[in-house]
Amino acid sequence: MSIVYNEESKLFILSTKHTEYQMKIDEIGILQHLYYGATVGGMDMSYQICQLDRGFSGNPYEYRSERGKSLDTLPQEFTGANVGDLRISSLSIKSANGSRSCDLRYKCHEIRKGKYTLKDLPYVRGHNGDLAIEEDVQSLIITLWDSLIGLEVKLHYGVFEKKDVITRAMVMVNNGKDWIRVNKLSSVCIDFPHGRYDLIHFYGRHCMERQMERVPVKHDIISIQSKRGMSSHHHNPFVILCDADTNQNQGCAYGFMMMYSGNHKTEVEKDYLDSTRLVMGLQNSNFAWRLEVGESVTAPEVIMTYAKNGLNQLSRTYHHIIRENVVDAKYYNLRRPVLINNWEATYFNFTEEKILEIADSAKELGIDMLVLDDGWFGKRNDDNTSLGDWFVNQEKLPSGLKHLADGVRERGLKFGLWFEPEMISEDSELFREHPDWAMADPERKPMYSRNQLVLDMSRKDVQDYLFDRMAEIIRDANIYYIKWDFNRSVSNFYSKALPSDRQGEVAHRFMLGTYALLDRLLKEFPELMIEGCAGGGGRFDAGMLFYCPQIWTSDDTDPVARLQIQSGTSYGYPVSTMGSHVSASPNHQTGRRTSLNTRGIVAMSGTFGYELDLTKITKKEKELMKKQIKDFRRFYWLIQHGEYYRLTDDRDESYFTCWEFVSADKSEALVNIVITDVHANPEIPFVRLQGLDADGWYLVEGTDKKYTGQALMNGGVVFGELVANCGGSDDNYPGAQYHLIRIG
Repeated sequence: MSIVYNEESKLFILSTKHTEYQMKIDEIGILQHLYYGATVGGMDMSYQICQLDRGFSGNPYEYRSERGKSLDTLPQEFTGANVGDLRISSLSIKSANGSRSCDLRYKCHEIRKGKYTLKDLPYVRGHNGDLAIEEDVQSLIITLWDSLIGLEVKLHYGVFEKKDVITRAMVMVNNGKDWIRVNKLSSVCIDFPHGRYDLIHFYGRHCMERQMERVPVKHDIISIQSKRGMSSHHHNPFVILCDADTNQNQGCAYGFMMMYSGNHKTEVEKDYLDSTRLVMGLQNSNFAWRLEVGESVTAPEVIMTYAKNGLNQLSRTYHHIIRENVVDAKYYNLRRPVLINNWEATYFNFTEEKILEIADSAKELGIDMLVLDDGWFGKRNDDNTSLGDWFVNQEKLPSGLKHLADGVRERGLKFGLWFEPEMISEDSELFREHPDWAMADPERKPMYSRNQLVLDMSRKDVQDYLFDRMAEIIRDANIYYIKWDFNRSVSNFYSKALPSDRQGEVAHRFMLGTYALLDRLLKEFPELMIEGCAGGGGRFDAGMLFYCPQIWTSDDTDPVARLQIQSGTSYGYPVSTMGSHVSASPNHQTGRRTSLNTRGIVAMSGTFGYELDLTKITKKEKELMKKQIKDFRRFYWLIQHGEYYRLTDDRDESYFTCWEFVSADKSEALVNIVITDVHANPEIPFVRLQGLDADGWYLVEGTDKKYTGQALMNGGVVFGELVANCGGSDDNYPGAQYHLIRIG
């Protein structure tokens, strides 16, 4: 059994293949967190709690004569508020009488077979087609409550024994006699009484997302958050706590990934006793939820894992759980189409004839799908107008969208289409008809970004309008794929459909409305594939991946910049979820010149496609593109499902980036390397490979070179030929791929 409760000792043990998680109910009903880490054989870890009298740390009333028992010093599973624990708290409330205190005690628990689900929110699937066996997953729901005000906090735990993953979520229920205002809603609180940790988080900006940053946890409160109405380019809802000496292949690490695409917040505090606490949940500066009697509100799910063998191990655990239990099972064995997107080829300036010319070139190369990007609807000739007017621009497409889609399909390609459903332009028919559908504070001018406003997705009538318009277009033109964009941060969180005392709910209700629309469309069109996008990677999170099997990783298509972006993304998210394309050189975002070969190598570590004008490429480029597409298809399952290893560390100021895919049976590997800083009289790049069969022999395809797995992993490999002949405007960032085949 993966979940065990000992009635006598009041001890909960949650076990996975390599990890153990412990909680214990104390004498007065406080749920203490005892341990999370490598398996300890069921030993009650409460022996590590040292109860000493600490000055200025008060005691619960029942412990008023036992000064060593203070909520301010004891490790807790989920905290109340204003009852003696002065560290960061799990919740903040206000009762109808004005009190802000909440004293949570154990009430009951339930152990279930299978994985719990969440209402209106994404979650890790316990049974996902044939990819997960229900019997291998168990759920635990522990109910804490404040008996005075009738507030219940239901802590949800899902234990994926074989995958070394534990999920957590929280449902708050008002079973009292009056309303309660919830001002902070958290999914996870976890205490680490001992140890010194580094915090790894992934910051960034538009066109440079998920840059790995590592800082020591000091005596302070670190806050990683987004209040932009989306998970954001700036702070991803995923963090890692690890030992100071942890690297890619050794050392202990804990991962916490929130399945949410809106405002989020992670707080990490090291207190005066060197205890470390992490709290993760909704961003609360603009949050206030009025919880009426009998109502509930749910905090999003968090995916947790522990690895004792470094960051690569932790990443691979996340890759498996996301591929197999977050993303819908129907995509697991479905080859994603190699696509051409017209955006960087034409921007807004296209005609049906131009798109079909690109389709002709795409067919010649062996591309699977053409995606028509922004500009096909309303009067959309630039980004200042027509969002919300989801009807065809007859000037650009006089024969209609269906005619164009049919023409693309006649050339043997699937057809995809760009939408930005959650946005509205002031210059649009929709705004003129429904100005109240745009979020804006009463009597104030709204804040614009990209000259667009945001639709109030909390409203059912808005969701219905978008569903009806999108469904009509999808059905009429037989759309296979949607690129779902979101091109601004959100402010002015105000809904004209809600009373003034519920405006603090708008940001969360907005996200629930988006999830509801996604869910409705996918149920109506089960074969539809949606790629998430938010100005590139502004909403790259596990919540969106529940609905979208892939997400456009960044609007920056420069391969050298993409190395950092994709490496940072890989710490939590698998390659199969990363939209990545070959674009033109010089690059449209950075002006950097790179070879088509290097661009292809980087883009292959993703879903792969092209984003340039295929009608302008040379014969030589065509032949190389054909080879790239052929190679990608040949290595498809190795790249998409293989074990992923970062062979260079982001902390090193290295002049090259190297990464590897290894098949599950270790029969083959694909090693990729790109030189990012060419030197005169250069150093020779050197790495040690990972994950191979130590007793096997490997042949480098296309050569007669043979190596033992031990030699490649322990002795390492060098790439002298890669830097031997560098030079020229397109060779400043040379790259190479090496396919290793086990031959014995």
